[in-house]
Amino acid sequence: MSTFWIKNFGCRASQADGAALAAGLAARGLSSVSDFRQAEVVVLNTCTVTSTADEEVRQMIRRIHRQSPSARIVVTGCYAQRAPEEIAAMDGVALVAGNSHKTKIPELVFADYHGEIAVGDIFDQRDFLSAPVEDAAGDRTRPNLKIQDGCNHRCSFCIIPYVRGRSRSAPAESVISQVRALAEKYREVVLSGINLGRWGRDLPGRTRLVDLIRRILEETGVERLRLSSVEPMDLSDELLGLMAESDRIAKHVHAPLQSGCDAVLRRMRRKYRRRHYEDRIHTARSLMPDCAVGADVMTGFPGETDAEFAESLAFIDALPFTYLHVFTYSERPGTPAASMPQVPIEIRKERTRILRELASRKNLEFRRAMVGRVLSAVTLEEGTAALSENYLKITLAAPRPANRLIDVRIGGIAGDRLTEAGALAVLH
Repeated sequence: MSTFWIKNFGCRASQADGAALAAGLAARGLSSVSDFRQAEVVVLNTCTVTSTADEEVRQMIRRIHRQSPSARIVVTGCYAQRAPEEIAAMDGVALVAGNSHKTKIPELVFADYHGEIAVGDIFDQRDFLSAPVEDAAGDRTRPNLKIQDGCNHRCSFCIIPYVRGRSRSAPAESVISQVRALAEKYREVVLSGINLGRWGRDLPGRTRLVDLIRRILEETGVERLRLSSVEPMDLSDELLGLMAESDRIAKHVHAPLQSGCDAVLRRMRRKYRRRHYEDRIHTARSLMPDCAVGADVMTGFPGETDAEFAESLAFIDALPFTYLHVFTYSERPGTPAASMPQVPIEIRKERTRILRELASRKNLEFRRAMVGRVLSAVTLEEGTAALSENYLKITLAAPRPANRLIDVRIGGIAGDRLTEAGALAVLH
């Protein structure tokens, strides 16, 4: 057994887990390949946030087993933690290892296994379960470093606490050491977590995420640090102020919203209301006028009426979002929301369509405002594209080496991207 292939599904934390898994397998002497048909071991690092996410995994398992029947399929991640027997019963699956056993996979793959299940009680986990990340996964030029896992909140729709466990933080010294090592290879490092803003709450002392970021800036040479997603109640004035003051932190705020209606937020058991969320977004924009502002929004939550959706839509329209991740509500067995009165699927999907249209319009308006400006960006692996610090894709006029920080004068818009002055651009 000498080759492996990893497929990651879902969030940035999952991507970071996958990078750590790849590093662990490589340390055991296995070589990564670019095509699952060349791999002796195939690792599927799963998501289970929606029923669609589960189905994508099952489809991938069937495809791999059909096209590469001799491959040993290892399924890990959140779906594996939630429903291991369901996955283990599928043809071709050799091992199911939940999040509780994810870091043991580099050793487990060398065991004589077939149809085995390695899943423990995730709530028994007190330590931060992660392997050191020394490289970006595949050809990525922006490594994701997971520094927090799990969640102590109990939103009524969310299965994640039950598959990720309690909130747990990577020790500060470990984070700083890994950022220092990554900064020697990469210009930008993304800090990620399941509930990133809660970093440090379980560690001794009163340290918080903002304290860790200050130490990273002081003790490492990282040129650009990007925060993935921070809950609105954790976007303190102190954190936003530091983001605004430092030219080494990407001007990018992603704050999950889920709904712009207080009645729905109460049923969701979210910890904030519209007034607080609006204040955080306006504060971020006043401190960083050109920053990216993104949110996760859910449509069709149980009991969501036409009036509640209209209220949410108007709230979102009034805020300076530059992009939205819009999700259609999906029942997750075992969550309180699954037993509430459900909104018909066709209504959920129509609301998703409406919100995605709004998101496209807002993103276009933001991109238009950047034409003629000079933006700082990191060049991506293909060499013909870059990502601005305010989270906009740019088509470059001429190829540049990947993994460089450059200033780009924006000439126009083409498709869903900005274009560098000198590149073929279509002004909308």
